[in-house]
Amino acid sequence: MKVRTFTKSPQDIAAYGPLTDKLGERVFVFTSCKADKGNAESARVTLKGVDDRDGAVALRGVELYVARAQLPQLTQEDDFYYADLIGLQAVGLDGVVLGEVTACHNFGAGDLLEINGAFYPFTKQVVPQVDVAAGQLTLVPPLEQEALPDEEGASE
Repeated sequence: MKVRTFTKSPQDIAAYGPLTDKLGERVFVFTSCKADKGNAESARVTLKGVDDRDGAVALRGVELYVARAQLPQLTQEDDFYYADLIGLQAVGLDGVVLGEVTACHNFGAGDLLEINGAFYPFTKQVVPQVDVAAGQLTLVPPLEQEALPDEEGASE
């Protein structure tokens, strides 16, 4: 099976030991794990008890979780786990609450925070301060710019 990972190297996912589903009810044990040559964010894995294609297809879309205690301690001030950001209040520079972080994404061009259905780049310019202990982050929404027509397609 192919598993999308959020580890530095895709095969590092196996080092965490058994993984669980979101509710912690099902346990998944790797029997093999290799980097997927076609995708730098994925690993090719086999799981104990999943012996055929039907078993693998039945797991399509299942999210795998690592116990928090198994994760490395973060030592850099500006490092965060996505799970730490979800639920934080986003406040403007003036202290006005702008919304809540509902998800963190990375579609390939960098980390994005989803706040009230809108996406914001998770950069120092847009999010200059994160205070997990206080349950908030500072959000400086970028100015919206209208897309300009390219020169070839521009009408006169």
